[in-house]
Amino acid sequence: MNLTVKGRNITLTDALTAYAEEKIGRLARYLSDGAHCDVELSTEKNPSISDNQVAEATVYTKGPVIRAREASPDMYASIDLVADKLERQVKKYRGKLIARTQGAHKEAFANQGFVVPEEPEATPEEAAQPRIVKVKQFMVKPMTPEEAALQLELVGHDFFVFTNSESQETAVVYRRRDGDYGLIEAQR
Repeated sequence: MNLTVKGRNITLTDALTAYAEEKIGRLARYLSDGAHCDVELSTEKNPSISDNQVAEATVYTKGPVIRAREASPDMYASIDLVADKLERQVKKYRGKLIARTQGAHKEAFANQGFVVPEEPEATPEEAAQPRIVKVKQFMVKPMTPEEAALQLELVGHDFFVFTNSESQETAVVYRRRDGDYGLIEAQR
């Protein structure tokens, strides 16, 4: 696995870089050689934020992109937290692929960017698959992204699905961590 460590608003020391490479590098046993991981370490400059040491990691595989973000008062603790979170996410996705590939060709599993295990090692926690517990249907109305952002505020949700009146495509507007809005549009 290729690993890149970057810093923002922080001076990266050799010890900090080595620690991040060691902790995040442990994911290599679950991922194929084609996987790539970007780690960004940063410090929030806002004095009112006590957990100002932030570690963000993005793992690119042939299948999904797996992201994790953690913050704490200590950068080493943030790296530990993000490494644990990424490992849980990778194991969860890998468990899903194992379940899906039982009886199927193992090449399909390997093509997703994960190492083919000798034997499945799923714990009871990983064996419990998420399930859909509620289905909601609604009318998707044509509107501009600005109108959708206003509707998002009115309904008080984290995202809002609508038909973009300019492109006639289904889109999603969502609230970002920084308080601004993001727009997701389908690409064809």
